[in-house]
Amino acid sequence: MKALKIMFSVVSFCLFIVSQCYATATTHIWAPSTDVQGYKKWHLTSDFYVPAESNSSGVRPNTITNFGLTVGVLPFEKLNAEVGFDYKSGYGDLDDYPWYFNAKAGIPEYAYGKFFPALAVGIYDVGTKENKTASDIVYAKVAKIFSAGDLSLGRVSLGGFSGDGDILLHGDKKDNKGLLFAWERPMPEISDKLWVCLEYQGTRSSYGAWNAGFSWKFADNVSGLFGYDFYNDKDLADTYTVQLDIDF
Repeated sequence: MKALKIMFSVVSFCLFIVSQCYATATTHIWAPSTDVQGYKKWHLTSDFYVPAESNSSGVRPNTITNFGLTVGVLPFEKLNAEVGFDYKSGYGDLDDYPWYFNAKAGIPEYAYGKFFPALAVGIYDVGTKENKTASDIVYAKVAKIFSAGDLSLGRVSLGGFSGDGDILLHGDKKDNKGLLFAWERPMPEISDKLWVCLEYQGTRSSYGAWNAGFSWKFADNVSGLFGYDFYNDKDLADTYTVQLDIDF
C-alpha cells in the first residue's frame, strides 16, 4: 500500500536522525499539531463527535467514536517522533475496517535558537481499505509562539496537507489538498489548567472545518477537551467534540 510505504519512510527518517507539550499531542482540536510525544511517553485518547443537527438531507448522522494510542519513539532532545493507531466507529459499513495508523516527526520550538519555530511532518488516517478508509493524509506544519513584552499572544501554526483524492471529495469532485491553520494559547490569567484554540483545515471534503474549543487539565497527565466543529461543506451536520487524554 502506497500510504504504508510513506508512513514507513517517515518512521525510518525519524530513526535515522523529549518534547514539551503545549496542548494535547498529535492534534489541536481536529487537525494535527507540531507537538510530538516524548520518548517512551504513551498517550491515550478517546474522542466523541456528536452531531449538533441534522444534515442537509434531514438525517441526523451517527456519533463518531475514536479511541487512539500514541507513543514517542526517539530519545533525542531536538528531534522527536511518534507512532500510533486509532480505532474508529460510527461510519456505517466502514466500521468493518476500523483501524487507522499515523506517524509524525518533529523539531521542537527553540531547538536551534530563540527564533527557531517548531516543525513537523507526518501522515495520519492510514486506513486498511483502499478507496474506503485509506485517506492517507500527509502534512507539514510550522508553529511559533508570539508575545508583546511579557504578554503571550499565543502560538500560531501554519501548514498544508494532501490526502487520497478518491476519498477526500466535495460531491463527486476531488478536493484533497488544503491549508492548515491554528491559534492556541494557555490562559494563566484565568487558570493554569485552561487552554483555548481556534483552528482551520481546508477543503470542502469531510475533513474541512473550522474548530473552536478549550481544554482543562484535571491532573498533570489528564485533560479534557471540549469543542465545536463547523464544517466547510454546509451539507454536513456540525458536531460537538468531547475528548479525554491520558499520558503515562
